[in-house]
Parts: sequence; structure tokens; C-alpha cells
Amino acid sequence: MRKRLCEKASLMMAATKIYQAILALTAVALAAVASRHGIGNAYAVAGLAAVAAFTERGRVQLGNLTEVSISLLPTVFAAAVFGPFAAVIVAFCSLIGDFPPLIPRRERSAAFARGAPYLKWGIYTCIRVIYAATAGFAAIVSGALVSGTSARLVVATTTAALVAEVLDFGFVALTVVVRGGDVAGLLRMLTPVLAGAVPIYTPVVAMLAVAYSQVSPWTLALFFLPSLAAHRLFALYQEQRSLTGQLVQVNANLERANLSFASALVTTLDARDRYTAGHSAAVAIYARDIAARMGLPEEDQKRAHLCGLVHDIGKVGLPAGLLEKPGALTHAERCEMQRHSEIGERILSKVESYSEIASIVRHHHERLDGDGYPDGLAGDEIPLLSRIIAVADAYNAMTSDRPYRDAMESHVARLRLAEAAESQFDPSVVAAFEQVLAVANEEYRRGLADDFAFDVQEAKSQLRDVDDVRPRQRDVAITSVAAATPG
Repeated sequence: MRKRLCEKASLMMAATKIYQAILALTAVALAAVASRHGIGNAYAVAGLAAVAAFTERGRVQLGNLTEVSISLLPTVFAAAVFGPFAAVIVAFCSLIGDFPPLIPRRERSAAFARGAPYLKWGIYTCIRVIYAATAGFAAIVSGALVSGTSARLVVATTTAALVAEVLDFGFVALTVVVRGGDVAGLLRMLTPVLAGAVPIYTPVVAMLAVAYSQVSPWTLALFFLPSLAAHRLFALYQEQRSLTGQLVQVNANLERANLSFASALVTTLDARDRYTAGHSAAVAIYARDIAARMGLPEEDQKRAHLCGLVHDIGKVGLPAGLLEKPGALTHAERCEMQRHSEIGERILSKVESYSEIASIVRHHHERLDGDGYPDGLAGDEIPLLSRIIAVADAYNAMTSDRPYRDAMESHVARLRLAEAAESQFDPSVVAAFEQVLAVANEEYRRGLADDFAFDVQEAKSQLRDVDDVRPRQRDVAITSVAAATPG
């Protein structure tokens, strides 16, 4: 297998080098033809090249493999106003900062660690030269079809923008194919970006081109203002994306920590009472599935699962021997047992961010008719998730073995739930659970599926895996204004 992977990697590298050679020959040929049209205003072209190189340094990452920049704008302007050779120069200079020896020292080691930095730079530079020259030729042809300087510039700019974007997009896809990437995923990411960007920047570049030609060459300085503004907006957007990503990671870590804490508590409880070991995990899964069936938001589904895990945690505070008693409980013992929901609330309320969970746990033995405990709440006074936990808890208790009785059959327990609807249980919750059980297999109904047995262990393993996860270094792509080039 390893040998086969090495052979595949070698073939892919060979194909990439051939691809680069073809691009290089094409780029050189187009640049030679474009040079016959001259450079136009050398100072203006130099300024555009500087803008392109500057804005390229402010690329924004869209995904693991994709970055975007606005460096295509000065290239399109040069193609429409000065011709194909000027566009080639601007496009070539846009990536000069990514030439490996010119990469800042602090970034150079990472670039070389990702592999083949010269190959990458050569491919993307050639792509830009090709679409810049072609856009310049297209601008000349389309501009000749209309009369009037302003109209010619508008048509030329629009044509250059469309040609440059289409070619850039096409070469992006072709590069992904050569390097064995996910073309479909890239297209899904870039298509809306292209659709939104082209109609926005094309009129701006056309207006600047007309102003340069009809008003004064000094209006070219105006090009720097929107470019700098867009560069700053891109930088702010990039920073916002980074902060959002960090927040998502923190929330994910917190969620895993909650599961780990809950699983540790449940493990402690299960160790005390072998007859109810696994009961909390089963209630958690039933509660989550009921919440999903009722159409509750995903956040509530996760909360129902977490509440199910810890709903009986108050039993760790009960007197020794009460949980382990083999026979039926006396009245006094039953009253003592009923304190577990209050004890659970006191335990969980000490945990930051568990206040709502503590309240749900406190009320999971309330009854719809008000005869439950500990507070005698009735109807909608009982939190919805508490009503869900009550149904899941009762069903799993009935279908599990106890020291003083055997487990009920699933259909008998479901009948008991239906009979107690409107008095003990919320009818809508019972109906949702019946719909879940009706399509489930017998292992699920009995709480014997693997998910039930290992739910807590899986929650703990998720937390252990957090420290093992590290973002892998990826070869990110370079792109122009709305197109991206996967690395």
C-alpha cells in the first residue's frame, strides 16, 4: 500500500511538472506576441503593478485550500487601457512577493515545508500571465467593435474582466484535476464568489478607465483608494473569520468538556448501582431522539442528551445501601430516594453554565397533573426538557431488569406510557417517543444497542481526542479577485 501511494505521488508530481512546462511555454508565447503592442504609460503600469503586488499580500482564506485577493483589478485595468503587454507585466508582478527567495523569513520555512514552492509559484504566475494577455487581446478586439472612447473602454473593461475570470476559474479547476484535488467542492465554493464579485468590481474599473482617458492620467491615483480600502476590508474580514474560527473551536472544546464532566459523574453513579448501569446513557439517547422528533433545535437536542446523562446524578448523595437494596423500598426509603432530584440540582448548580441543566434535572419527576415531586409543578410549569426526560426515564426503567422484578416487554411499557399520558406524562412527548419506537429495532427499544452501552465511553474518548487534533499544514492557494487557486 505504501509503495503504491509513493508511486501515485511520483506520477502526480511528474504530471504537475509537465503541466507547468506547458503553462510556461504558453505564457512565454503569449507574452512575446503581447509585447508588440507596447507597454503604454510606463509609470502608470508600474503603479498598477505595485498595487497588484501590495493587494496580493492581503489575501483572505476561504477554506483550507483556497485564498482570494483583489489583485485582478489592476490587471483588468491595464488590459483595457494599455493593452495585453501591460496586463502581462501587472499580472506577473502581482505574485512577485511569493517568489521563494523573496518570501519573508518568518514565512519561508512554512512555504518550503509544504513542498515545491518554486513549482507552485511557477504554475500560478504562468496562469496569471496567460489570462492577462488573453484579456488584453480580447479587450482590443471588443473595443474595436464600438465607437467612442468611453464606450470602447467600458466594453473593453467588461470583456477583459469576463475573459480573465473565466480563464482563471478554468485553470483553477484544471490545476485541481492535475493535483488530484476536489474539483466539485472548489466549484461550489467559488461559483457564488465569482457571481457576486464580477458585477461589483467591473463597473468600478470601467469608471476608473474612462476617468483616466477622458479626465486626466492623474485620476489613476484614485485606483489606489478603492484598492487600499478593499485591501483593508479583506484584512478585517480575514481577522473576523479567524476570530470566528477560534470561537467555534472554544465552543466545541467546551461542549466536549461538558460531555466529559457528565460522563465522569455517570460513571461514578453506575459504579454504585450495577442494576442501573447504562440507564443514564439510554435515557440520554432516548431524550435526544424525542427532542429531534419533536422538531426542537439542535441545541435543545444536545441539551436533552446532556440532561439525560446527568438526570440521576443526585443518587450519589443518597445513604449507603439504598441504591443497592435488593428488594422493594419502604415508604421512608422511597421518600429518601425522591430527594435525588433535589440533590442533583444542588450538585449541578455549582457547575458554571449548568444552571439550566440543574433546573431540568430538578423537575424530571414532576407530573403533568401536579402530583409529582419535588415542587408539585403542573402542565407547562414543568420545563419541556424535564417532561422529555420523564418519559425517557420511565420507559427505560420499565424495560430494564431490577432486583425486585424482570424487565417489561417494550409493547407493555409503551402501553403504560400511553395510559399515563395527560396525567403523569406530556401527551405530545409520549406521541413523539411512540413515533421513534415504532420505526426502531428491538435492540433500540430494549436499550441494548451498542450506542447505549458505549455512549458515555464515547463521550470521554471525544475529550481525549481533542488534545490529539492539530491543524495540519496545507498548501493554500493563491488567486485573484474572485477566483481561487487551490494549492
